[in-house]
Amino acid sequence: MSALRVGVIGAGVISQTYLENLTSFPDVEVVAVGDLLPERAQAKAEQHGVPSWGTGEDVLSNPDVDLVVNLTIPAVHVEVSKAAVAAGKHVWTEKPLGLDRESTRELLAQAEAAGVRIGSAPDTILGPGFQTAKRAIREGVIGTPLFVQTSFQTQGPDLWHPEPAFLFAQGAGPLLDMGPYYFSALVSLLGPVAGVTARGSRWQTTRQIHTGARAGETFPVEVPSTVQVLTSFAGGQHGTHLLSFDSALERHGVIEIHGSEGTIVLPDPNAFTGRIAYVKPLGVIRDGMRFEQEWVEIPAQGTVVGRGLGVLDMARAIAEGRPHVATGELGYHVLDVMLSAQESAGTGETLTIGSTVADVPLLPEGFDPFQSTLA
Repeated sequence: MSALRVGVIGAGVISQTYLENLTSFPDVEVVAVGDLLPERAQAKAEQHGVPSWGTGEDVLSNPDVDLVVNLTIPAVHVEVSKAAVAAGKHVWTEKPLGLDRESTRELLAQAEAAGVRIGSAPDTILGPGFQTAKRAIREGVIGTPLFVQTSFQTQGPDLWHPEPAFLFAQGAGPLLDMGPYYFSALVSLLGPVAGVTARGSRWQTTRQIHTGARAGETFPVEVPSTVQVLTSFAGGQHGTHLLSFDSALERHGVIEIHGSEGTIVLPDPNAFTGRIAYVKPLGVIRDGMRFEQEWVEIPAQGTVVGRGLGVLDMARAIAEGRPHVATGELGYHVLDVMLSAQESAGTGETLTIGSTVADVPLLPEGFDPFQSTLA
């Protein structure tokens, strides 16, 4: 099988890193870029040496495209992905996979019937940081995982983003904007979530833009800007999770797994690498004893790249006839968890998660993004 031919729909900010990486992988060939503004697609295509550009429809109708990379806004993720499936293309979509359960389930069913694959961001779980940590946990470095803690705290993207309103609108907020990174990582490690309880708050109903051409304008806050979630995993573990756009304390990327024989800290799930370290239990501590826990560092194994790894893994998995890592089923289960948390925050009830997902595989040993395996 030759390199998988890719068409990108959506030439916004995030397309830059995708195109930089995808055009550097020998097993992927980017053949088209499309956008609502064709001139924007043309600029990106010419910058990265892509031979064809136009609208999203031009990408969908292009017979040379095997897989569509959907980088549109979340509100049309499902619509664009369904159109790609109808055109006989595999799909990789930015997160979230969708914004509601019904249309997202329909997308997965249509893809299965058409015999094409769906992959869903985040692909940070394919980075060497997460992959190394997952292998260490599977090898028993902390014994049996018992419970987890995660935290994402910030004052809010309105402080730095020139167009922040969409991050506080329905389908976003800290839960649906940042939650995919944390919950995808945890489900990939521990398996499916069985139930959630959540509480949310929104202390401001409007916020102000602080930078860019619209600085000083206000916009509505439509969703909770702080959410705290308690998860129960099907494997018996439980977790606590804070996601906030209201915190004076800036603390990002906290993800800790506590086990029967130690605790491990993982890299920021919004990054492809980072610190991996664990501590072992102290043993007996007597009154007046002074102690200091020793952290054991684990070097990340693998090549650090960035967004686009999920597309590359799909290309190789299709050729090899194996499951890819960041599947649509994983994306749907994470969406179900987040929507259930959102609903629980509104009602105060504990909710059972209706979906599940199979064990999420590790990348094959020695996975090298820059190796040519499909020529």
